[in-house]
Amino acid sequence: MSDLSVKTPVPAAATPAVVTPTSAKPSILFGIVTVLLGVLVLLAPRDEDTTFRLATDSDFVQLPEITVPADAATWVLVLLLAACTALAVWQRATGRRTPLWLTVVFAVAAVTAFLCWAAAGGTLPVIGLLGGAVALAVPLTFGALGGVLGERAGVVNIAIDGQLLFGAFAAALVGSIVGSTWAGLAGAMAAGALVALLLGVFAISYYVDQVIVGVVLNVLVIGITSFMFSQVLAPNSAELNSPPRFERMPIPVLGDIPVVGPILFRQTVLVYLMYAAVALVAWALYRTKWGLRVRAVGEHPKAADTVGINVNRTRYRTLLLGGLIAGAGGATYTLVSVSQFNREMTGGAGYIALAAVIFGKWDPIRATLAALLFGFASNLQGVLSVLGSPVPSQFMLMLPYVVTVFAVAGLVGHSRAPAADGVPYRKA
Repeated sequence: MSDLSVKTPVPAAATPAVVTPTSAKPSILFGIVTVLLGVLVLLAPRDEDTTFRLATDSDFVQLPEITVPADAATWVLVLLLAACTALAVWQRATGRRTPLWLTVVFAVAAVTAFLCWAAAGGTLPVIGLLGGAVALAVPLTFGALGGVLGERAGVVNIAIDGQLLFGAFAAALVGSIVGSTWAGLAGAMAAGALVALLLGVFAISYYVDQVIVGVVLNVLVIGITSFMFSQVLAPNSAELNSPPRFERMPIPVLGDIPVVGPILFRQTVLVYLMYAAVALVAWALYRTKWGLRVRAVGEHPKAADTVGINVNRTRYRTLLLGGLIAGAGGATYTLVSVSQFNREMTGGAGYIALAAVIFGKWDPIRATLAALLFGFASNLQGVLSVLGSPVPSQFMLMLPYVVTVFAVAGLVGHSRAPAADGVPYRKA
């Protein structure tokens, strides 16, 4: 009897398509900013011209000024923003992420549109605006680098503001006593490391909630420095609160490059140290065995312990290194900006540095770019105030914090902190 049954091949189970989730926040933020700028131009048109100055009087190459009609230029840029928003919405609808280049184009166009409108009838010094932004970003960058190191090792560093403030205090005190900017910088770094050590003792050794410890340390440093200022520094200002300052030190040849030179290479020593710190931290974190151990401790401390890495010792060392770096950022306030210490002079910059850590997705280079963005917002409010911008002064004071909220809430997209960030490690 013949076998009439036919073996039909069984189709393989269909592999489900993997859909990468995309965030709608960038496209929503793009739309909000575009509408706000459009409404701004409609309600308050500016008939004057806006002039952008691209050189300083001391530049070897004098670039010509660019003058544009404020309203027309702003409307052209608003249309460009609308096109970027439409492209972001299309990327979202097709399941794609908003590309980085689109975010950069949108941000540059939005800032330029606002500047065209706000500086109408005046001359905007682009070199001063961007160079000042780099200088103001120095403490934010150093604080963000300290935060990145701590959190990569698994310790949430809310105490960045305390490290910056205590570093500023120590820089003023030590610099005044010794009469040396470098001694003041060393004192600032030691002060930042001391705050980091206190954070480590409570968070790593005694398993106290790291967020609570960080907030308490910030308040403690504010209290100590305010008391010392009123009782020690203020009565003896000439001897204890008059440190020397780092002067600008242009780099030959590099400082003469048009636009880029005056912005990046006519700065103080602390700015050049910032460049070096960013490069060294990024290289060490991703290209060395030490960096691999730090990242392993922050991601999976139990597995790191299994292969012989001392988890808590690694966290202590990394946290102390981050404190040294953050303390150096605090020296900017008293050795560069103002040659004396004042109460709460950081103005909560440590929290903006913490936002830069999150905005930068716990990466040193991205965190630095975020710090530069916040530094630009801080300097912009000062420049526009000098130009007599119609923007209310209260809003200008809010601008750095508004930019911080919009950046973290709208542009950060999907981000993931190190898996063991904020989790104490108890060795079995």
